[in-house]
Amino acid sequence: MNAVKVEYTVKPEYRETNKKNILRVMEALRLRPIPGMQYATFTDERNPDTFIHINIARDASTMAKLSDVSEFQDFRMALKGSNPVSPPKQTKLNLVGAGFKLT
Repeated sequence: MNAVKVEYTVKPEYRETNKKNILRVMEALRLRPIPGMQYATFTDERNPDTFIHINIARDASTMAKLSDVSEFQDFRMALKGSNPVSPPKQTKLNLVGAGFKLT
């Protein structure tokens, strides 16, 4: 199982736009799911301009399929163009245990 966390902070005036762009990605994944992958985005309760994306996939090739989703490509380009306060930082997560199975 592969898991990554991506965290970044946007400018306050970009927060709502970023949320809308994320929701477009989520809608695309609902319509065209990637089997064996779970993807979710959160905001930090201490700073609503900080976003945390968690991607969990059965393997690296499944995880890489997210980059093929056009809405995700659009989201990434828009985020980069917004000049975030802190750019996306990716951290690989090591699984200790899980209460779910990726299909």
